[in-house]
Amino acid sequence: MVLDWIALGAVVAVLGYLFVALLRSDRAR
Repeated sequence: MVLDWIALGAVVAVLGYLFVALLRSDRAR
């Protein structure tokens, strides 16, 4: 279903955001 793709996209977006946030925090150190 379309909702499944939307949910999957939302999860990927959140994981990607957290991953980038961790990279930025590591570089800041």
